[in-house]
Amino acid sequence: MTDASQRASLSERVLAGDRRALARLLTSIENDDPLGEQVMERLFPHTGSAHLIGITGPPGGGKSTLVNEMIRAYREMGRSIAVIAIDPSSPLTGGAALGDRIRMQEWHADPGVFIRSMASRRFGGGLARNALAVAHAFDAAGFDPIIIETVGTGQDEVAIASLAMTTLLVQAPGTGDGVQTLKAGALEIGDVLVVTKGDRPEAIELARDLRNLRQLGLAAGSELSRWDTPVIKTSAARREGIDSLMNAIAAHWSWLEETGEMEIRVRTMINTEIAFRVQDALLQGIRRPVTRDGGMQRLVERVAAREITPLLAARELLTRLSHNDTPP
Repeated sequence: MTDASQRASLSERVLAGDRRALARLLTSIENDDPLGEQVMERLFPHTGSAHLIGITGPPGGGKSTLVNEMIRAYREMGRSIAVIAIDPSSPLTGGAALGDRIRMQEWHADPGVFIRSMASRRFGGGLARNALAVAHAFDAAGFDPIIIETVGTGQDEVAIASLAMTTLLVQAPGTGDGVQTLKAGALEIGDVLVVTKGDRPEAIELARDLRNLRQLGLAAGSELSRWDTPVIKTSAARREGIDSLMNAIAAHWSWLEETGEMEIRVRTMINTEIAFRVQDALLQGIRRPVTRDGGMQRLVERVAAREITPLLAARELLTRLSHNDTPP
């Protein structure tokens, strides 16, 4: 089979819902295999209809448990759902340290559920470098919605808002002063605020604090006033509040479409993906020339000797890149 026919066959099989073909494509995308890029060129015109839902919040907040209940709810609706679980990178292999989430293993044999763990590889905001490319593959394969669950590193998680149409900000009671985790603009990224472990007494207080913070934002005339951000209290253990959460997500999707905000968010996501790609290409471009001739080490030595500043060293490196005819 020629390379062209191989690409055509793989793309056709993904569009037909072949899970093995999809798994192979996802591996190619994560490994930056040219096959993945070429197949996605064929598949991209078939994307753009899935609802991308981002879920973020501090570690131990119950995000994976919540996702598991969301899977259950969507499957009861007859929807096919994909989950991209961004895991911390293994310090030894660079791969996903947690693997497919244990709590979601009950869906392993369900053809309407596809869960993929991706290593963050220390990429900014707890997001895997190729997360959106994987989401496009799921979209082409007919999965809708697609959930992106972040690593959960607290305030650095605001990046998810630029990769999702609807962002759920998860907070859990009993972790100290819950509202302290909402500094640095975290509250503003949440289209739906979710208080997990709602069967605990502290959950009522946390939900009240979040509503008060939201009202302060409304009073100050912030961007929060554009969408009436709901605060939903859930208990996965009792399976309570999930229906309210699903209704809130559906209402947000309707609001996006009715107000024209959907088009804005889609363009923001495209802008973010392009910027991620450029950033990665620049990093790769920097590594090649400086590794080849030791240029980086010489720059480091000059800065260490206080001959030049780090800023001037960075500018020199960028100048070399701009005159490098080899594409990054």
